[in-house]
Order: sequence, then C-alpha cells, then structure tokens
Amino acid sequence: MALLTHMGELLAILALTMFSTNIILTKVASAKVAVGLGFLVAVIVNVLFASLLMAVQVAVRQEPLQVDLSALLLFALAGFFSTYLGRWFFYDSVVRLGPSRASAFQASNPMFTVLIAWLVLGETLTRTDVAAAAAILLGLSLASYRPPERGSGSPGRPFEKASGKEKTRSTLSHGVRLIVRSGVFLALFGALSYAVSNVLRGLAIRDWNEPVLGVLVGAVTGLVASLLLSSEARGFLSKLRRADHRSLHLYVISGILTVLAQGCMIAAMRYSPVSIVTLITLSTPVLVTPLGYFLLQNRERLVPRTVLGSILVLSGIAAILLT
Repeated sequence: MALLTHMGELLAILALTMFSTNIILTKVASAKVAVGLGFLVAVIVNVLFASLLMAVQVAVRQEPLQVDLSALLLFALAGFFSTYLGRWFFYDSVVRLGPSRASAFQASNPMFTVLIAWLVLGETLTRTDVAAAAAILLGLSLASYRPPERGSGSPGRPFEKASGKEKTRSTLSHGVRLIVRSGVFLALFGALSYAVSNVLRGLAIRDWNEPVLGVLVGAVTGLVASLLLSSEARGFLSKLRRADHRSLHLYVISGILTVLAQGCMIAAMRYSPVSIVTLITLSTPVLVTPLGYFLLQNRERLVPRTVLGSILVLSGIAAILLT
C-alpha cells in the first residue's frame, strides 16, 4: 500500500533520472557526431520506439480506439513544438552552454507554462508566482553568465575610429547578433517551445485520454518537420555511414530514453498531482550538475555561481508549482 501511495513520485524520479542521463549522453555524443545528425537519429528512434509501445498497447487493450481529430491536431502541434523546435534548440544549447547550464534553462519550462496557461486558459498569477519568476530569471542570469576571457583585446578597439552614434549602432547590432547566436537564446526558446507543447498536450488530454498515441503522433510530426526543415536530412544515410558508431549508439539510447521518460511522466500523473510530477521530472540540474562535474571532468568549467543559479531556478519553480 505504501508503494502505491508513492508510485507517482517513484515514476517521476525514474523519469528525472532518464531525462538527466539524456542530457549527459547528448553532451558526450556531440563531441564526435554533429548535433543535427544526432537529433535526426534520436527522432527516428522516438517514432520507432513509440510505435512499438503503441502496438503493445493495442494488443493488450480490450476497448476499441476512438479517434478525436481536434485532440489529434493538438498532439501533432505539440510534437512540432517539442520534438522538433524544443529539442533542436535544447540540443544546441547543451553543446554551447554545457549540460548544467542548459539544464538550468530547461528547468524554466514551468515558468513559461504558467505564463502561457495564464494567457490561454485565463489562470491568474499570484504575488508568489511573480516573486518566483524573478528568482528564476536571476538564477538563469547567474547560471549563464560567462566572464570575458583575458587577452581578447580592448572592447572598444573595433570602434576607435567610429563616431559616437556609429559606435552605439555597431555595439547594439553586435550585441543582438551575440544574443541570437548564444546558447542562452537557444536554451530560452527551447524552454518556451516545450512550455507551449505542455499547454497543447494539456488541452488535448482533457478530451482524448490516449497519451501513448499522442506521444507517437507528436514524434511523427517532429520527424516530418526535421526531414523537411533540417539541413542534416540531405545525405542522411551517407553521413550515418561516416559517423562515429559509438556516438550514434548514444543518440539511439537518447531517443529511447526520451520516450520512456515521457511515458513515466504521464503515468506518474495518474497517481500524484501534476505539479509534483512536473517539479520532480524537470529538476534535472540536481543530477546533471554533479554528473557533469565528475563524468565530464569539469570540462564545462563548473563554478559556484552556476550551482547557485541552478538552486535559485529550482527554488523559483518549486514556489510556482507548490503554491
């Protein structure tokens, strides 16, 4: 009986472990195989493994499958925002920021989910929510801040001969380009994309309780979008043959882990409140920070500021989800 009482928490912890492991695997695999190619491999595995799970469900279920077209469309849109946009942004942010910092940004997903739910579903934000959002933003700033490298030259050197207005214009333009290309931009948009997909899935699951099929539809949508929009799709087979096999195997494991983690997360919501499950499964910095430090030998230059930023992010998320 005690085990059943805590089944939701146990499943959520299992999902958290798999999500965290996936972050580390992505960082290791991206060292030898381009993240775009690995992304396609993981998405293909998503579709294949989700299809296998759906086949098992159809084989054991006794009731006929009822199709809800509107919910099906919502699941498809959710797949585009998560399987394609969200994961694409996230994979690149892991490469640029390192697993600990990328994970901290990914943990801001609930904050965006609360904001979107407020706009779409009419949910209101309390003072606690606003204070928690401020804590998250501060934590993200600390986790992503990189001090300027020594020996890079004087900041004003490229603009010495320019007028004051030209300096300002050039500096602003250069700053915008840096933000757009930075891992911070990628990580934030990845979290925002996942938040949109959460709201879409929440709307869909209200009318159509088919989570496994919903995951499969989303994976297929993400794969189609990847094949149509990703440059890595061109010459995919030839790139696979030339790629490092060990790294490809890691991306295959990544694809399996993400499907299983999503399945555990959905199953956990049958036993525990959604807020508790979401908080646990998105607390990846708790595991990624120490794992990244020891397994990656501090290659991402982990500093106390990063740890403090992750703690602030988690504290803000806890305040939002538990109030």
